Amino acid sequence: MTRAAHVTRVVHVARVVHVARVVHVARVVHVARVVHVTRVVHVTRVVHVTRVVHVARVVHVARVVHVARVVHVARVVHVAWVVHVTRVVHVVRVVHVTRPHRKGRGLRRTPHSMAASSGSVARPPLAAGARARGRGGAAPGAAPGAAPGGARSRSRSRPRGSERPRARAQGPDPFPGPAPLPRARLKRFLRGGDEKAPRAQAPRLRWCLKRSAQGEEAAATRAARTELLLPEEPGFLEPDPGQHSSTITQGDIVEAVDIASAAKHFELRLEQFGPYRLDYTSDGRHLLLGGRRGHVAALDWHTKELRCEFNVMEPLNDVVWLHSEALLAVAQRRWLHVYDSRGLELSALKRFPRVQRLRFLRYHFLLAAANAQGFLQYLDISVGKEVAALSTRAGRLAVMEQNPATAVLHLGHGNGTVSLWSPSVPEPLVRVLCHRGAVRALAIDASGTYMASAGLDRKLRLFDLRTYKALHELVLPLGAAHLDFSQRGLLAASCGDVVQIYKEVAKELPTQPYLCHRPPRPPSALRFCPFEDVLGAGHAQGFTSILVPGAGEPNLDALENNPYRSRRQRQEWEVKALLEKIPAELLTLDPSLLGRTDTATLQQKQDERIQRLGFDPQAKAKFKPRRRVKGSSGLHRKKKVAHEEQRAVIQKSVEQREQERKRMEEKKMGAPPTPKRGALERFKR
Repeated sequence: MTRAAHVTRVVHVARVVHVARVVHVARVVHVARVVHVTRVVHVTRVVHVTRVVHVARVVHVARVVHVARVVHVARVVHVAWVVHVTRVVHVVRVVHVTRPHRKGRGLRRTPHSMAASSGSVARPPLAAGARARGRGGAAPGAAPGAAPGGARSRSRSRPRGSERPRARAQGPDPFPGPAPLPRARLKRFLRGGDEKAPRAQAPRLRWCLKRSAQGEEAAATRAARTELLLPEEPGFLEPDPGQHSSTITQGDIVEAVDIASAAKHFELRLEQFGPYRLDYTSDGRHLLLGGRRGHVAALDWHTKELRCEFNVMEPLNDVVWLHSEALLAVAQRRWLHVYDSRGLELSALKRFPRVQRLRFLRYHFLLAAANAQGFLQYLDISVGKEVAALSTRAGRLAVMEQNPATAVLHLGHGNGTVSLWSPSVPEPLVRVLCHRGAVRALAIDASGTYMASAGLDRKLRLFDLRTYKALHELVLPLGAAHLDFSQRGLLAASCGDVVQIYKEVAKELPTQPYLCHRPPRPPSALRFCPFEDVLGAGHAQGFTSILVPGAGEPNLDALENNPYRSRRQRQEWEVKALLEKIPAELLTLDPSLLGRTDTATLQQKQDERIQRLGFDPQAKAKFKPRRRVKGSSGLHRKKKVAHEEQRAVIQKSVEQREQERKRMEEKKMGAPPTPKRGALERFKR
């Protein structure tokens, strides 16, 4: 030890745990190695103290009595090797650690330091002690009660009143476990209904189903608890007292919001190729515009960056994004065409002629097209194959919308009916009479519960898709040509040259709209942007982005819809989405039916199989005790044929059939030929 001065007496150190700070250890100076510990009495357990190098400076710790627990020794510099000090209990007396000379930084050993086992007290040289004291006659950094010259001191290193108070023992938690979670809040994150599936027979299957249910419950619980951490809140609009929100213009909203939100209100003047159809990607980042005269443009509307722009040189009827912003479909006058994000034509689908409306089912990778001949066609873009072509027998199909919850397509017809279609069924699933005139527009909310329809009778009706009954009805002066629901339930309707937005339509259809806006020309298409308070309107002079506070969902799931994903992340998402693709045969009105088992049909199939085979292949064999002979070995025992009884029954039936066949052949061969009767033999008596 290079320099350690006079550690006098340490009595009853109970337990030392994670020492990071000892108060009133004056200065620790360069302890390289511990040499000459004179007397150590009753050390209970010391495990693996290997090497202590460079402890900064310790000089003269006077007296420490009954330190129960020492936590946090602050400032230990350059401890090179401290290995496995596990437990030090009841150190009674440590007397006089050798005090070397100050000259030099290396370790200076004296003859006294080599005689630690003799029990004598080693005294350092007086000159070294004088040099160590320095000014004031005491060692630098020594304790206030330390005697000069390194003599033993009986005074305490710290006063009684300055001792650190011990931590009070805490009692049991009065509220153990996690906070209770309301069932109504948890139910919003659970999938499927409350009905229970029939008990599985196989133990392995029961274990898998139970574990899957526990995982779903845990995921829903975590989602419900972390809902408080969502960073964004939905927008809202508060008019002044005595003012209605429908009188607030877009200019007033732009002046009241921040700069980033104000930049979302803009107009694109495209007067040569209108009117325009439009579509947003599922994450709300990219916008696709298609003019009636062949103009197609794809852009990142957040940054106003143009991705591609081209002209197909023929009229087009509709445009739609596919599963990502890398592919888009255009319904041109003759055929359906598919382009990439750079405007290169990838495919011309001649089996899809004269398409009027397009919709993409993103979880099924199906592109639905309704044409002018009344056919509804489905194209699986993952394999490039037509899944179904259904004849509606209802004439030209110009109104089509998909249910976001079930992916069932709703078609509006000229006779005022709305039919629901699935690619696995050649007939409509449901047919509802909505209007007395032709249906002009359809819209389904995000939950798949309500459907809004507008017809030539100038009525706007709201239907409950669980009962297929009309809930509310509103007569509009000019009727509604286009409808669309936002993620938070706002309904947009284009009435003439005015766009009206209605709020809380599930309770009742208000007579006065929530917001109004008049674009430069009558709208030709309406579409709410996902995760944004923006409504896009296409018209004859281009495109208008309208600010609608409270329209979009404020928080998004970045694992499903990430507007800031990179190219690599998009590729990984595509692979995962293809692996999780839902087959077209599973499109039903009630998705919860997929988890149920038709026990009656299953039992009927099993009975038919038993009648066809003549035996039950799933029946357990009858137990027969084996007569084991003493000394016989299983290796020399004859192997019995499985299903011996069934084999005997089958063999017996085969033998009966063979005997019957032989009997018939013998009868034909051995019987005498029948004589021919004459024409007059019937008159014989």
